[in-house]
Amino acid sequence: MVPDNTWASNIAADALRAAHTPGDSVVLTREFSVMGTVAHVVLVAGTEDMLDELVDVARFLNDRWSRFVSTSDISRLNSAEGSPVEVDPTTVALVMEMLAARRLTDGLYDPTILPRLIAEGYDRSRVDPELHTSLPASARWPVDTAGTTVSGNTITLPLGMTLDPGGIGKGFAADVLVTRALELGALGALVEIGGDLRIAGSAPDGQNWHIGIEDPHNPGHHCARVNLVDGAVATSSTLTRTWEHEGTTRHHLIDSETGMPLESDVVSVSVIAVSGAIAEVVSKCGFSRADFLLWAPSLGTAALVVHRDGSIAESENWKDYA
Repeated sequence: MVPDNTWASNIAADALRAAHTPGDSVVLTREFSVMGTVAHVVLVAGTEDMLDELVDVARFLNDRWSRFVSTSDISRLNSAEGSPVEVDPTTVALVMEMLAARRLTDGLYDPTILPRLIAEGYDRSRVDPELHTSLPASARWPVDTAGTTVSGNTITLPLGMTLDPGGIGKGFAADVLVTRALELGALGALVEIGGDLRIAGSAPDGQNWHIGIEDPHNPGHHCARVNLVDGAVATSSTLTRTWEHEGTTRHHLIDSETGMPLESDVVSVSVIAVSGAIAEVVSKCGFSRADFLLWAPSLGTAALVVHRDGSIAESENWKDYA
């Protein structure tokens, strides 16, 4: 099943069009379903075999990280109730990234929020309702992550702690795939998974990668454009990934202080960062932190926010990428 995810697809639209710019290098593209969304890959001086391998890697990561796959590393960790679990090395790297992101954002990004998402009705996949998340009776929120231990490929979570890779999983997967593309010999690569986009290496036109930022109030159109040589762009929105629960429309962004869906005048946040994982977690903070546009540059990121009334505000350094 191919999910209806026009919003995510349009974020990479400019880059995909740029892939057809005449040049000396062959440019290949691939679109496929993974992680409950649509992914796009653009390779400069790549091959179809490279694209095949990247698709395989993306699906391998999904099978290890999805909370909707009962045999995934994440599901086994969430069900372990304090017991050690041996996982794939990529899962170790993801969990370390999640814990580091919580520290980076002073807890505004909280990877342990899953019990609250379940309580708000997000227990089933938006793509395939037959896939659902089951948590043990001990699962709780809030929870102290300090007791998490990692020894080689074995992770032990404190009793009651559960993890939801969610957006950071997509951003980190984009980072992994771009790195792998260059290792395979591509001169340049763009990977976009559900709105989290990572690029590196030579652009299709031999200059910059040109990225369009989706207008949340006018799907299919852009509210801004950025030019990157190397880096990532992530966009989060309260207008997407919604569902009905107890007669109310809910969304996937949970306030890490109250455990309730975020209420904000901001409807969309886009962040430019060094990696997809960092761009993703910082973008989530734009819905709750009052000084966000001043704070984001202190982390080495640039940000743009779109308000409910359609007005747009940018961090001072956003213009560096325009």
